[in-house]
Amino acid sequence: MGLFSFIKGAGKKIFGNKETAPALSAEQSKIQALNNAVAALGIPVNGLNIDLAEQVIVEGRTGTNADREKIILALGNVEGIGAVADNITVLNPEPESIFHEVKSGDSLSKIAKEVYGDPMKYNAIFEANKPMLSHPDKIYPGQILRIPAL
Repeated sequence: MGLFSFIKGAGKKIFGNKETAPALSAEQSKIQALNNAVAALGIPVNGLNIDLAEQVIVEGRTGTNADREKIILALGNVEGIGAVADNITVLNPEPESIFHEVKSGDSLSKIAKEVYGDPMKYNAIFEANKPMLSHPDKIYPGQILRIPAL
């Protein structure tokens, strides 16, 4: 549990979707968009509650740290989100991953060489960031990635 910082100007553009119900306030619409972003990933979480204040506040229960970290990243890697306050309970804790901010010119193999000493271990980073990443080459500067311990 803690506060995770993100680059507010980088990330997926999910706000301003015309498909949201017109009766929702701007804040409710953003919360609904964030809930939809997490739901679309299919990560198992019970009692998910997302609130907007100075940052996104997320609560719930999930089975693993990997699922917890993916939810934090799914919310933080959204354009306009600068921080995620994590209040998610993990039922079966395991070692936490480190987070890495993608820089211009980065690739998963370059990051794997820096972190693991072997560029061929890029697939471990790709797998750790599924389903947020659909392809190993689809990363962008400012994106935050999970780097699991090997």
